[in-house]
This record gives sequence, C-alpha cells and structure tokens, in this order.
Amino acid sequence: MPPSTTPTPARGLDPEARGVPLVAVFLVLTAVSGLIDAVSFLGLGRVFTANMTGNVVVLGFAAAGAPGFSAGHTATSLAGFLLGAAASGRVAAWHRTESRRARARLTLALEAVLTGGAAALAFARPHATGPGSGTGYALIALTAFAMGLRSAAVRRLGVADLNTTVLTMTLTGLFSEPRLGDSTSRRSPRRAGAGLAMLAGACLGAWLVLHHGPALPLLVAAATAAVLAVVTSGHD
Repeated sequence: MPPSTTPTPARGLDPEARGVPLVAVFLVLTAVSGLIDAVSFLGLGRVFTANMTGNVVVLGFAAAGAPGFSAGHTATSLAGFLLGAAASGRVAAWHRTESRRARARLTLALEAVLTGGAAALAFARPHATGPGSGTGYALIALTAFAMGLRSAAVRRLGVADLNTTVLTMTLTGLFSEPRLGDSTSRRSPRRAGAGLAMLAGACLGAWLVLHHGPALPLLVAAATAAVLAVVTSGHD
C-alpha cells in the first residue's frame, strides 16, 4: 500500500506548540511549590500545602502530640488538597474535548485566582494570619486547594519526571538510573532542574515570609501562575 500523502503540519504552525514548553512551565511551577510551602510552613503554622507527603508526616507528629504541630492545620490542608484534586477531575471532564494547551492554561488561571485570593486576604488581614487564626486556616485551605487542583492536572498532562509538588521519585531517578545509553538518562537535566527549582522557590519564599510576611510571596505565586496561564504551550 503506498505511503500516506497527508501532509503533517509543521511544528511552527501547530497551535499547540505556540508558547512556552510544558517542561519549562512545570519547572517554574516546581519553584512556586517551594515558595508556597515556605509560606505555609513558616507563616501559617508548620504545615505543608503543596507537599502532601510531608503533610501526612506532619499530621503523624501532631497526632502523637509533638509540640509545635497542629492536627487542625494539617487536616485542613489535606482536605483542601483532596477537594482541589477532585475538582480538577470535574473540570477535566467538562473540558475533555479541548486541547492540551487550553486545559493547561485553564488550570493555571484557576491557580492564579485561588492564590491571588489568598494573597488579597493576607494583605487585608496582615496581623491575623498567624497559626490558629481563622485567616490562617483560610489561607491554608485556599493554597492547598490550588495545589490539589494543579497536581491532578499535571498528572493528566503526563510530563515525565515533573510532578511540580514532590521530588522523591524525581531525585531517585536522577541518581539511580544510568547516565549513558538509556533513553531516560536524557531526562537527567530536567530532574536536576526540578530539585534546584524547588530549592530556589523555598529559599525565595522563606526570605519573603521572614522579611515581609505571607502576603507578598502569595502575590508572587499568583502573578507567576497568571503569566504562565497566558504563555503556556501544549507541547513538552
């Protein structure tokens, strides 16, 4: 049978390819996760709202009565994250016929709205964001919901080695798989980049929290998500 003569669109003409590749976007989002966890852990009472692995461990500490940890904070974060993941599933079902780029941009826009709302609340009540306050609980719930929404969407988009909220398997792959002669070895730069991105985001977030409180880093996170919602492509 003769080969197909149907022309294949050039990558430059493919609407999905317009914008920043998902690998770069996800690396930036990994940095945002580090920033968000710096806000929650340092500014909202030793709780994670992006890294649920750490949060489950923290919940165990709180349940055992370890000082400085709150079961209420961690339970709120876990509930918010799970609700965000569930909501992401519903959004995906409603928009399943849309392009990969459109779905990625929608998720980032929703993250920008949620983290922007958290930033606005923190700016409006700068002296009421401490551990145990109602504002603190609201900030935990909003940021955890945003991270659950994003994490579920990132999972569906399926960019290898870039989860954006946890690094355990990424770092395992970086150091356990051969560097040469293996297709996965070509992903080592992105794995290393993910670790460095989260470290940089956590460092920036910690500095901002310690010197300016939680509102400014939340605004940075929201602005970053908003920019990415405009420029993200549908290609890795």
